[in-house]
Amino acid sequence: MLLAARHISFSYRTDAPVLRDVSISVAEKQIVVLIGPNGSGKSTLLRVLMGHVRAEGEVTWEGRAVAKWRPRELARAVAYLPQAPVYDPGMTVAETLRAGRTPYLGALGIESAEDVAVVQRVAGELGLLDLMRRPLDELSGGQRQLVFLGRALAQEPRALLLDEPGTFLDLRHQVDMWRRLRELAGRGIAVIAASHDLQLSAGAADEMVLLDQGSIAARGSPEEVLKPELLTKVYGVAMERVERAGGPPLLVPV
Repeated sequence: MLLAARHISFSYRTDAPVLRDVSISVAEKQIVVLIGPNGSGKSTLLRVLMGHVRAEGEVTWEGRAVAKWRPRELARAVAYLPQAPVYDPGMTVAETLRAGRTPYLGALGIESAEDVAVVQRVAGELGLLDLMRRPLDELSGGQRQLVFLGRALAQEPRALLLDEPGTFLDLRHQVDMWRRLRELAGRGIAVIAASHDLQLSAGAADEMVLLDQGSIAARGSPEEVLKPELLTKVYGVAMERVERAGGPPLLVPV
């Protein structure tokens, strides 16, 4: 098992718990999608998995506790794309993608031929080659999001942790992104993504984990989790399920 998180609980100071006894796991080639309303604990759980937040319970990557990994070493194994990535003013697309190679650079920070090749390959896959010299400030929100995904992919990770990866993307690029994540999983990369888009994420997910007030309300295949009575209770919106051949069910608010 690539990732195993067991009995994770967390609260900010004396506030109500954000996570309550949450356990999840992910293997190579698997896509696990975290769903749930705002405040259900999705983003916090991703930060716990990265070791950015210390919580009760145990998080292990490849059988080793996350706290035992050196940051540079973990960055070669796991890439994290937060919901609102930060960047320096004036930073170009090429510079941003090269930042993903930081865990591999030597003491002097000199790029190798392999680093250059990886950046070019990722830029080509994401259709960013014509934008390499453009500052991020001049790009649309959707273009910037693709660049940040490229930065994560340039790390050549074994696992991707993504917090709302479809943010700022139009419908076509959201569809492309989930298809790309499915392709990456086929290459052996594990994906854990928090998403508000039930339909598109369900089409890519092997497993969905529904969080409600910091606890797991349901987990399983999209067909097992996307149940109207369950989602109506968690989201507070009445929903109707429409079955369709060759894909996950559709959920329609009523």
